Amino acid sequence: MAETRKKLAEIDPVWSRIQTEAQQAVAEEPLLGGLIHSSVLHHGTLECALAYRTALKLTSGEMSEQLIREICDMAYTHAPELAQDARADIAAVYDRDPACHRFLQPLLFFKGFQALQAYRVANWLWQTGRRDMAYFFQMRTSETFGVDIHPAARIGRGIMIDHAHSIVIGETAVVGDNVSMLHSVTLGGTGKEEEDRHPKIGNGVLIGAGAKVLGNIRIGECSRIAAGSVVLHDVPPKSTVAGVPAKVVGEAGCAQPSLTMDQILKSSL
Repeated sequence: MAETRKKLAEIDPVWSRIQTEAQQAVAEEPLLGGLIHSSVLHHGTLECALAYRTALKLTSGEMSEQLIREICDMAYTHAPELAQDARADIAAVYDRDPACHRFLQPLLFFKGFQALQAYRVANWLWQTGRRDMAYFFQMRTSETFGVDIHPAARIGRGIMIDHAHSIVIGETAVVGDNVSMLHSVTLGGTGKEEEDRHPKIGNGVLIGAGAKVLGNIRIGECSRIAAGSVVLHDVPPKSTVAGVPAKVVGEAGCAQPSLTMDQILKSSL
């Protein structure tokens, strides 16, 4: 058993750590044994566990858990990058969220992570032409998690969505790698135009709680958007914007604001 774990850790360190943490969690809280065994320890790979958890959350009277799980399994088989993105997302949550103490937590308990993985499958469905099914995944993700991400939106890896209540990301939005956002963020349009109408968020951006970023605008890499801001114009890289409407109030204050999660506007800005 020890040799098997060692090999797994070398091949897939994220999944190996999740399994070790799951065993520890069962020992500490036996009443969660059924949940943890069915969600983690019963599965041989993270891909299988993700498919199981997504299906369990999105199932309804309109579509069975088994059918949703088969769709997720197909997505992870044909697009292995989806599970690699999930691994990066787990690491991002662990690194940036002070309330996250185990890799196990996002998989079991954090709706921001879970909603993001459901979106990733929906995006795969959209890209492969199964758009009605993609809309179904979007609908159930919104109903279940309160997170509404259009399946055509493009989202990078290493994403952390903290608390994740009332997140809205529109059809033509683009979110780069290593982006962090808090609850009630909207990446939306400004009217009924049907062309490219949503924001483009650069790598390493931090978006504060309640911020609204509207229109086909560009948010430069490693910028900060203060909580409650309404952003209507392009934002230069490595800067901080705040207000309604938002204005540049200074530099970002650090090289990677999405990693440090520092949202305080210094008096010197």
